[in-house]
Formats: sequence, structure tokens, C-alpha cells
Amino acid sequence: MRILHIISTFPPAYAFGGPPKVAFDVCKELAKRGHYVEVYTTNAYDQRRNFKSLDKQIVVCNIKVTYFSNLLRINNLYVAPEMVAKLWKTLENFDIVHVHFGRQPYDTFFGLKEKALSAPYVLQAHGALPHIGRMGWAKLFYDKLFGWRTIKNASRVIALSNVEAEQYKRVGVPEEKIAIIPNGIDLSEYAELPPKGSFKKKFNIPEDRKIILYLGRIHKTKGIDILIKAYAYLKNEMKCRNAVLVIAGPDDGYLGEARTLVNSLGLYDSVMFTGFISNEDKLKALIDAEIFVTPSFYGFPITFLEACVVGTPIVTTNLGDTLEWINGKVGYVVQPKTEYLARAIYQIIIDEKLHERLSRNSQNIVKTVFSIEKVVDKLEQLYNEVANRRDILV
Repeated sequence: MRILHIISTFPPAYAFGGPPKVAFDVCKELAKRGHYVEVYTTNAYDQRRNFKSLDKQIVVCNIKVTYFSNLLRINNLYVAPEMVAKLWKTLENFDIVHVHFGRQPYDTFFGLKEKALSAPYVLQAHGALPHIGRMGWAKLFYDKLFGWRTIKNASRVIALSNVEAEQYKRVGVPEEKIAIIPNGIDLSEYAELPPKGSFKKKFNIPEDRKIILYLGRIHKTKGIDILIKAYAYLKNEMKCRNAVLVIAGPDDGYLGEARTLVNSLGLYDSVMFTGFISNEDKLKALIDAEIFVTPSFYGFPITFLEACVVGTPIVTTNLGDTLEWINGKVGYVVQPKTEYLARAIYQIIIDEKLHERLSRNSQNIVKTVFSIEKVVDKLEQLYNEVANRRDILV
């Protein structure tokens, strides 16, 4: 099968979090199965920079990747006119197109029904459907003009969870067009893990300290303020003095406020901001962490699966989306309140048997449910259904 993936950011642009990594792993597995796979993406490298030295077109892991130059960048909007021009010329050469929705110019292209249907496409929102954040009004405006039409024209849409499936329904997508396919992880990349203690050693954290880890973009919607306040409660009210809070990830507009909050609560000596860290250091951090906390998320963070691979329990809240497989199995989902979050963290820290059980469950579920092979099995089946019935539900 000839498959085209279209996504605004792609490796080496790991600063953008999970979607580039997820798309890369899926494409690698598809290519491994004998499919012809191409990727159209932009040359965005991180939140501020484009990379210039990379060849425009490369082949990696039997995937042909074309990086189109961004002529303009406004916040998370990437304007690469060459990509849209290329789509007009080449779309009909593919059996199936996988559109990673991001409110980009290429999304607008797929809102043009007659041309877009020269090849069927499936659409994956990656948790982007809600109109949240300071640009929520702009997202709603875009969707009324183009976004909802792009979603409507898709042969099928991919939801990462039951929660996202309901979000699709709320914008008018019928249930029969929705396929629930979670993110997956390539377990072969974790066959050899760094030794425990490597992260603590590199960042000068005492061996006897327990790490509470946040790993991701430093953005207002992530609920980092709730985590910082919960850590203050844990330390001051619950007298848990042997834990440090590590906040690792690139600034996405909220770092200054987060630092100010830490200082105002008198936590400057026990909260560490590492900034962006490499994939190797990210893995070291997850291994050394006692607990992994993401207070708020949308979609399906790949970091949850990475934490599960190394057996680190998860704590999150129901402030944003929720994932059905976390609560009581690999960690806890609590209300987004300071005390509730602090008590969930504390319970896992002090109860060794609970920690061991959650750790075992984490490693088991990632192998039996979320391996990249099992996820691509479902995706491959969806592609075949759409390619064989090009007029399905249009």
C-alpha cells in the first residue's frame, strides 16, 4: 500500500512532544511491513527555530521524508506553501493519506472536498479538538471556516481514547466514522536501559531523595501551577521532606510564571527546572523518578507509555482529558485540587507494596496493549477498510 503521512513537525523536532515521535514510530513499523511510506512535514525544529542544514528530502528507516520550508511562523502556525502545492500534484499517487490535524494550511487543503477525495484520508487530532489556551478563540474561528469541514470530509477519524471519541461526536462526526486507536511505543528502543541513578548523578540530586517528575512542555494548560502547589502542600503540611520536584521540558510561555510561583512558596531550593532534555536524559529521569505527574493533558501523552515501560507510576487529574487505563491500575486520576494531588503522590511514595504493584501493572499493560506492533495492527486494518471502500460514509 502507498501511504502518505502529513504532519507539521517530525523528527528531529522532538521539542514538540509526542506527535512527531508517535508518527515516526508508526511510519517505521508500516515500512517494516512492506508498505511504501512517505511523510510531508515542515522544517520546524523547536518553538522558535527552523532547521536549515537538513536535506530537504531524506530516506530514513525506509521512509521518504520531505521537509518543506516554513516561509512564515505565527505561534504554532507553520506556513509552507510548497507543501500545499506538492499535495495538489501528488495526492492521487497514494492509496491512503493520514492527516495529523493541527490547524495548518495543509488542513485547509483537505477541507476542499473535490480535490481531497482524489485519495481517501483518515484524520487524527492528537487531542487538538478542544478550543483551549490563550488562542482558543482563534482555534474556534479556524474550525468554523475550515477545521470542521476538514474533519467532516475525512473517510474516518482516529480517536486516542473514549474521551476524544466523544469530542469528535460533539463536532458532528457520526460514531461509525470514529476508530479508537491509542498511541503505541516501540519497545525495542528500551531493550537496554541506562542504570538507575544516572539522572540524579548528572543533575546533582542526592541518592536518598525521591523524584516527583513532570516531563513535558512548560505551558499554562498543563496544570503545572497545581503540581507546584501540591508539592508545597506535600512538603509543608504532610512533612514529606525527602522528595524533590523536577520539572523537565522546554518553555512554552509559562516558565516565568512557574518560577515566580516556586519562589513565592519558598520552594526554590527543592524544585529543579532542567529545560529541554535529550531523549537519553528523559529516559534516565523516568527511571530515577519515584512517580511521574502530569496534572493536565489533552489526547494521549507518549510520556505515559514511556513511564510505563520503566515501571514508574503515574498521577494525573481530570482537569483535561482522562485515560481509562490509568486510575487504580498504573496510578491515580484525582480531582485537580492541591490536597487531592498531594495525597495521591504521598500514598505512592510511602507505600512500597502499592508502588511495586503499580509498577508491575505498568510494564505489563504497555507490552500487552500499547506496543507499536499491536497499535499498527489496528491502524493497518483501518487503512485497508478505507482504501478498499473509498466512498465509505462520505
